[in-house]
Amino acid sequence: MYFGLQTGWISMMSMQSALLGYLLSLFYSRPMTRQELVVLQTTAVATGTMPLAAGFVGVIPALGLLDYKHDNAHPIKVGLIDGILWGCAVALFGVFLAPPLRRQMIIKEELVFPSGTATAQLISVLHENQEGPQDEGQTYISSSGSRVTRRRGYEALPANESEVLDHDSVEDEEVGRKEHYDVTQSWKVLGISFVTSALLTLSAYFFPVVFNIPLFGVYLAREWLWYFSPSLSYVGQGIIMGFPTTLSMSLGMAFGWGILSPLSKLNGWAPGPTGDMITGARGWILWVALAIICADSFVSIVPTIYRLSKVIYLTLLSRRAVVASEDIPEEEPASRLVPDRWVWRGLLASVVIGTVLVWLVFGSEGIKPWATVLGFIIGAVLSHLGARALGETDLNPVSALGKISQLFFAFLQPRNVVANIIAGGVAEAGAQQAGDLMQDLKTGHLLHASPRAQFYGQMIGSVVSIFVSAVAYNLYTRAYAIPGPQFPAPTAYVWLSFARLIGSGNGLPDHTKPFIINAAVITALVAGFKVQALSKGKWWARWIPSGVAFAIGFLNTPSFTIARLIGGIAELVYRRHVARLRLQGQSASDVGIVILASGFVLGEGVASIVGLVMKSFGVGVISCGGCWPGGCPSC
Repeated sequence: MYFGLQTGWISMMSMQSALLGYLLSLFYSRPMTRQELVVLQTTAVATGTMPLAAGFVGVIPALGLLDYKHDNAHPIKVGLIDGILWGCAVALFGVFLAPPLRRQMIIKEELVFPSGTATAQLISVLHENQEGPQDEGQTYISSSGSRVTRRRGYEALPANESEVLDHDSVEDEEVGRKEHYDVTQSWKVLGISFVTSALLTLSAYFFPVVFNIPLFGVYLAREWLWYFSPSLSYVGQGIIMGFPTTLSMSLGMAFGWGILSPLSKLNGWAPGPTGDMITGARGWILWVALAIICADSFVSIVPTIYRLSKVIYLTLLSRRAVVASEDIPEEEPASRLVPDRWVWRGLLASVVIGTVLVWLVFGSEGIKPWATVLGFIIGAVLSHLGARALGETDLNPVSALGKISQLFFAFLQPRNVVANIIAGGVAEAGAQQAGDLMQDLKTGHLLHASPRAQFYGQMIGSVVSIFVSAVAYNLYTRAYAIPGPQFPAPTAYVWLSFARLIGSGNGLPDHTKPFIINAAVITALVAGFKVQALSKGKWWARWIPSGVAFAIGFLNTPSFTIARLIGGIAELVYRRHVARLRLQGQSASDVGIVILASGFVLGEGVASIVGLVMKSFGVGVISCGGCWPGGCPSC
């Protein structure tokens, strides 16, 4: 919630959950088994998915930005009870979608799901160090080439789709390599990074200048928002994302904030303050970012749609796909699977209850019940596309899926911005949640965890997160302006701006149209070239900028992107250092950098909760010393 409201970007932290769960289990007389650890991280991911999937960082803040003049609707403020009801409406639909998707994509087609595979590899190497060398025969191999052995070391989590190809190319030479990590040293690194990040965050709460450093002088910081926030959590996020992704973000930052922002303001196209999302340069470049996101997402999902259409065509034409799939039986006994009747009854109940709850929260004037039902149906269809894209590329094209749903409802309920946002949010929630949970099911499949136990974990995590997310959002809205200087919620403006554009065709700031068209065309060409390079296995494809990450550099102020770039560079340097040690025949592990990043992210996350409580009780800053005019929102 904290990071999503700040930047619109949330990591599901599946590997970090597995790592922390394992380290905590060492305090017990019997550490967790592989299968128990899989269920733990599955539950954690289901809990962490909700703030983004349920729209608490995008859809819900967007409804609060409605303007009667533009949207013919007053702002909708979602309180605690309404937030809980909304969460209940969308929380479980994606969970019930996951089991049939597992059967098709993990068992029959054996898609890779790189993040899920990497998490399984991490769990394997953790238990290898605990248990010592294992029998050579204890190896799980899928026909897709995914391999997890108990002799296998941890590999880096692919930061983007291009690394999936690199992942397979180095598998054979890395199988059998012995990695070593020290549990005591791991705890030390985790503790130091956690405490350092937490103390820095609390220091910034009492002394705001800590996170508002005018990197290039006070003038550029005040007028153009070029300042630096040395947030260790964003350094940790940069480590998790990897250097290629953070490099794409930084290129977007340089182009958006270094070129387009001054261009729009100096030419009088965005006359308001630079940071204003309506009249300022930040609101102006938002539209260019939206064009880039849409173009890149749509082009990137085309290969997935093509392959899915081909499978359906062959199935209908000759039944060959069905015959081939039937040759691969389910490995798990029925007692460990989720029964089909649970799935269908759960889906039906989710749609019926969800439709009623959405009607209770927003009323028929906000969205018609039939539109909500269609939102669930579209979400089920889009979940197949999202899960397949995740399985093949490690990217959930949630931006494209959300825009597809908004386009669909623009035709069904034209000029109804409220219905467009809500129905799009319902559809995106199911698609995103089902896709993200598939990564965990892939981890469980590789390590022979019970799918039914994972299903229970997903249910528990989702239900708990309903209340956690609603309470957290309510506390943030009470303590801060959402969106506001400290929590700009950029994703909310993306939802609202796109709904206005397709609803009325109006709302574009002056002189944005040529930039939008050019950005969309160039992005589509680059994305198409990247897709082709990836399909041919070109090693340099990973360095072609990601359009979505490039656009995120527009949406976020430079302060966040600079910190992420530092983390990306640290990740690159560390992994190259580990690679050199391995070439010299020395034992080395990538686990250390994951532990460091986890401590950074968790430290600021916990400290932010402390800060939220203090803010709610009226505990303010101690000193505004060193703050430049307008630079410290708390002052």
